[in-house]
Amino acid sequence: MVGPLIPFIDGILETDRSAPRKQRHTAHRIFQRIVAEMPERKVAEVTIRQYVRGRKLELGWSTRATCVPQSYAPGQEGQVDWYEAWAELSGEPTTLQVFSMRSMASGAAFHRAYQRATQQAFLEAHEHAFEYFQGVFRVLRYDNLKVAVKKIVRGFRREETARFIAFRSHWRFESEFCTPYEAHEKGGIESEVGYFRRNHWVPMPKARDLAELNAQLLEACHQDERRQIAGHRQSVGAAMIEERPHLLALAEHGFELAELSFPRVDGLGCVRVQTNLYSAPARPGTTVEVRLYPSSVEVRDHGRCIARHERCHERQQQVLELEHYLDVLERKPGALAGSKPLAAWRQRGLWPESYDRLLEQLIRRHGKQSGTRQMIEVLSLIKEHGHKRVRAAVEEALSLGCSDGAAIRHLAVAQDLTHARGTLIELGELSRFERPLPVMTDYDRLLGQEVGS
Repeated sequence: MVGPLIPFIDGILETDRSAPRKQRHTAHRIFQRIVAEMPERKVAEVTIRQYVRGRKLELGWSTRATCVPQSYAPGQEGQVDWYEAWAELSGEPTTLQVFSMRSMASGAAFHRAYQRATQQAFLEAHEHAFEYFQGVFRVLRYDNLKVAVKKIVRGFRREETARFIAFRSHWRFESEFCTPYEAHEKGGIESEVGYFRRNHWVPMPKARDLAELNAQLLEACHQDERRQIAGHRQSVGAAMIEERPHLLALAEHGFELAELSFPRVDGLGCVRVQTNLYSAPARPGTTVEVRLYPSSVEVRDHGRCIARHERCHERQQQVLELEHYLDVLERKPGALAGSKPLAAWRQRGLWPESYDRLLEQLIRRHGKQSGTRQMIEVLSLIKEHGHKRVRAAVEEALSLGCSDGAAIRHLAVAQDLTHARGTLIELGELSRFERPLPVMTDYDRLLGQEVGS
């Protein structure tokens, strides 16, 4: 119930009375303060919204204006926005920033989640949206996002960021920006966000990582193509198909989104990207090329990708991959047990309990040094066959009472083994050389006479 919270909420609104409109608290911000400052209070955000809406009406802050309905030609305009949502990634509730783009003619929409609403993510999400719609809208309408707008000039004029200008020039669309704090100027995307939240973010979606979550969101977008919006004569998907010929054609190549840097591999086998360290399988002192993307980090050596990590958006962190240290661990097997890459694999669920049992049996049979080396040889199979297949091979071997590395290798590659079938040969003209089988009756008769005599 909101009753005990009324003095707290009214106090916030009272401080807002003399503040400029853009600085006043929204219901969402008030709800966040309640959660942070009074965690013992269990109240739904919708309850806070209802009370704040009514209180603002009493204070005369909320006035509803009449809007004029608009019509849109196919392919004419799309609207873009960011919104915040929660998902459970690897069992942990995570706050995400979600990009959305909506066609104003067909009502079709695209949604994609990111850890941070960076300019890179903003531009990459556009390209995924264009691929979903199979074309580009002639005009895209935005809020005054910092990733796109450097300065608001008089009226509707905007000084855009250089990178955003280059991006929209590459894809050949025009941009328009709403009046500050006038969300109704892009009401289409605002209503789309509300619909998508209610239907696809409740209950909280669960996924292993961001890639899996975005696959779920894409499937949700395809599901929404079956719905029919009030006032439309056909489904969203059918209208979307009719709109495609009116969209601008996709560019032959995507816009270069990567941020490049050329760090050196340090003594811990890592490269520093911004404030974080990422492991790389290269000799210390080697200068490598790093491509930083919104959701990933690629490390290249002489043009060849040697490492790929999920991007870490925190600061002063180490992102380590055990696979990158296998060559070193083969020479120094004693370092495996207490290594940070192993701890990282355990945390990510890449080191199951079956690996511990296998390592224990190998050490018991061959000693610590040799047994650990054999375990490292088993782990090296992951690069070629993947985590899932190697884990299945280890578990099958253990179930058979076997802890031999060669046997596990055989089980891992068994799915790829094929048995050659005997080749059928057409006789063709060789049939003319066929001869009848010999008749042995005369020989048998001769033998009979010999016995009789």
